[in-house]
Amino acid sequence: MSALDTRTPAPTVTEAVTTRGRSGAGRSRASRPTGPKGRGPRARKSPLLLVVMIVITVYSLLPLFYLVVNATKSQDDLLSTFGLWFGNGFSLFQNIGETLTYDNGIYLHWLLNTVIYVVVGAGGATLLATIAGYGMAKFRFPGRRAVFAVVLGAIAIPGTALAVPTFLLFSSVGLTNTPWAVILPSLISPFGMYLIWTYAIDAVPMEVIEAARMDGAGEFRIFFTIALRLLAPGVVTVLLFAVVATWNNYFLPLIMLSDPNLYPLTVGLNQWSAQAQGVSAHPIYNLVITGSLLTIVPIVVAFLFLQRSWQSGLAAGSVKA
Repeated sequence: MSALDTRTPAPTVTEAVTTRGRSGAGRSRASRPTGPKGRGPRARKSPLLLVVMIVITVYSLLPLFYLVVNATKSQDDLLSTFGLWFGNGFSLFQNIGETLTYDNGIYLHWLLNTVIYVVVGAGGATLLATIAGYGMAKFRFPGRRAVFAVVLGAIAIPGTALAVPTFLLFSSVGLTNTPWAVILPSLISPFGMYLIWTYAIDAVPMEVIEAARMDGAGEFRIFFTIALRLLAPGVVTVLLFAVVATWNNYFLPLIMLSDPNLYPLTVGLNQWSAQAQGVSAHPIYNLVITGSLLTIVPIVVAFLFLQRSWQSGLAAGSVKA
């Protein structure tokens, strides 16, 4: 090597591996988080948080436990034994039979009415919310911000505040005491529309829509064959909310309907409860308890059946490639 050659000689393979190993070890030691006394990171345990969660769980499950326990009691045991424990016998199936046959099977009639209100009302609300939310997310038109403000305002207004104006409106057109008095207001779901709107922004890429348009597909075909499949988790979430809201709807049918043959389960069970508290009425507390238990069974089944799609909808978009 001449005196003018000032280049540093290249390191050998052994030197490079040794240097890389030392630098990597140094970085790993510097970046590795350690817990107390160098034993590594550990999750913090909060006894107070555990106690709070146990209290919330017990508080949430206590009404369900009360229904299950008291639905197994006879009328006498229901009035004479402790409410949070079983009675002297097991009368669940007898109570179910009496509930389904009492007053010429009016419970089954109320159940059919509720199913109709849910299928038409909640199903229609989900479809309309999906179409409107997808359109708001993927189309640009004048007044879009104004529609957004109206939707947010509608979410902020409670449904009970609109019950009396809705009754006056339907009374003026002669729709009170008809099934449409319950179905038509149930078709509007501002929260469902907003949920689909925000979900469709990322769930349905514009590249897919543009590619379908270039292939000659129309907007309705794009929506029903492509977008609706991509929106399935969000649609299931909206459907669950709509089904629960319609199934548990009480105040609107109470002021809209006067014919017992049009009652849903919520209003019908309340009528039974009022009869049970009457002085000369036949005591039917066990039927009220058993009917309430039977009422929540379809909601629990629907939730368990749609739980997988609902969970995937909540987790969608949380991980990016």
